[in-house]
Amino acid sequence: MRSPLIDVAVGSDISKRYSANFDVTYLRERPLLAVLADGMGDGPGSAAAGRTAVDIFVDYVMRAPEPTPDTLRAAVAAAHDQVSRIGHELQSLAGCTLTAMAAAPQGCWLVQIGDSRVYRLRTGLLELLTTDHTMAWLGAVHGWYPFDSAHAASARYQLTRYIGHGGAPEPDVLSVTMRPGDRYLMCTDGVSDQVDYDDLRTFLGRDTRPQSVVSDILAASDTAGGSDNATAIVIRVD
Repeated sequence: MRSPLIDVAVGSDISKRYSANFDVTYLRERPLLAVLADGMGDGPGSAAAGRTAVDIFVDYVMRAPEPTPDTLRAAVAAAHDQVSRIGHELQSLAGCTLTAMAAAPQGCWLVQIGDSRVYRLRTGLLELLTTDHTMAWLGAVHGWYPFDSAHAASARYQLTRYIGHGGAPEPDVLSVTMRPGDRYLMCTDGVSDQVDYDDLRTFLGRDTRPQSVVSDILAASDTAGGSDNATAIVIRVD
């Protein structure tokens, strides 16, 4: 199957809260490999976890003749091992989320562990393709409390899956198609917690290059408060 023609861009903003950026990205256009990690907290374990997880994941995918679910899960398992060692050596929290999209013959593999997100705009409908691995998500889905309540706000910081978790949880691995006209957004919670659904749909729906869309999204995040590192990767299928 012929690979779709795509245009991609990435951008990141430190925000008003932190003095450093703990989001880490990797982006290759052809064949597509986009990886995004968001460190937990603002300590040395956060910075080391994000960089380590992305490097290990990219290395596994690059060495594989073709990415498969087994390869992607093995990459996450290896990242768990190394980030856990870092936490043990530092004797402090070392962890991060990891979200990735990797080209496959049938379209793309999507890998998710944590609370960064992947959205897809197709024929005017903006859909969230990933699940947040947080207690807030479970609480909202099962009606434990309103999604916009103070309880939910606190529960957003309670991750049920992340790189470095002692139980080494597996990621979600999903197969997604890529059609002409699709727009994909990968983003950290510094974007999704601050830029609302309608604005994201508007930005992604504009007939502009991905770099312009990334800039608009990051500017909107900053205007909304800039309370967290904000990172966005936009993929346009032509």
